Amino acid sequence: MTILSACCFTFMCCVYAGKPTLYLCTVCDKRFRTKKYLNKHSRIHTEENAYSCSECEKSFSSQNALSKHKNIHTGKYKCTECDRCYQSSKHLARHRRSHSGEKPFECSVCSKRFTEAGSLVVHSRIHSGEKPYKCHMCDKAFSESGRLKRHMRVHTGDKPYKCSLCNKSFSQFSNLQTHKRHVHSNRRPYHCPYCGKLFKTEVELKHHVHIHTGAKPYSCRHCSERFTWLVQLKTHLLKSHNEGNLSVCNVCE
Repeated sequence: MTILSACCFTFMCCVYAGKPTLYLCTVCDKRFRTKKYLNKHSRIHTEENAYSCSECEKSFSSQNALSKHKNIHTGKYKCTECDRCYQSSKHLARHRRSHSGEKPFECSVCSKRFTEAGSLVVHSRIHSGEKPYKCHMCDKAFSESGRLKRHMRVHTGDKPYKCSLCNKSFSQFSNLQTHKRHVHSNRRPYHCPYCGKLFKTEVELKHHVHIHTGAKPYSCRHCSERFTWLVQLKTHLLKSHNEGNLSVCNVCE
C-alpha cells in the first residue's frame, strides 16, 4: 500500500443509544472500543508488519501476535488426533470440532450448520450475494478478506509456507499441511464408521463414505446425470459436454 493510500485511512467515532463510543474502521467496517485498538488494527490494511517469525518468515503487526503465532511452531496447542498445531487453546478447541462433528452455529436461512461463528457469517453472504473484497488486479471478488489475500498469491507467485522436511513451498498453509500428511506421515486418524478403513484426511473419509451410502452429491447442470465423485463429474462434463479440463494433483494423483 502506498503512502498516499495509507494516509486515506481514517476513523469515525460512533455513538449508539445506550452503548459506549466505538471507533469505526472505514476500510472494513470493524468497530473498536478505543482508538488504540483501531490504530493497531489499521496496520492490517497498511501492511505494517514489523515483527517477523524466524521459523517461517511470516510477519505480524505486533509482538503479541508474533508470540501467539510461535505457539504453532512449538506445538504448545497440538491436536492429538491429527498433529495440527494452533496458536491458542481457543483455536485448538475450534479445530477439535472437525473431529467430533460438533456444529453449534446454524444458518437461519438454509439450516446449514458450522463449527465456527465466523464461518456462519461468511456463509450468510451466499444468501445476500455480498462479496466486499475485490482484487485490484482482476475482476474477482470474495466474501472474506482471507480468501482475497490467498488469491493475490496467484498474481504474485508468493509461496510463504515451506516444508521443513523437503523444503517444498506452498502458497497456502492448508496445502502445506496436506503435503505433510500425504508425503511425510503415515498417520491415519480418520476411520470409516461402516468398515473401519483409515484415512489421512477428513476429505478422503467423506468421499469414501459415499461408497457405503450410495450418495451421488455431484450433479451435471446440463443433464440428469449424478456422480459419487467430483472427478467423475468433471470427466463427464469434459467428454459429454466439452466443458472444462482435468488437472492431476501431484501429491495424491
